[in-house]
Amino acid sequence: MSDDAQYWYNTETGQVEEGRRSSWTHLMGPYGTRAEAERALESARARTESWDGEDEEWRGKK
Repeated sequence: MSDDAQYWYNTETGQVEEGRRSSWTHLMGPYGTRAEAERALESARARTESWDGEDEEWRGKK
């Protein structure tokens, strides 16, 4: 494995792939480590919630 390996989370299979092997339509990433890729959905959910809160504040709803 090279130092610049990238990991991708496949939303169709729920598996982590080393290197981009599947269609981009099913991949989230790249991530620097397998562990980061395994937490892809959790990270995306947290970012979305944060951005939603920022949007509400910007619109004066909080």
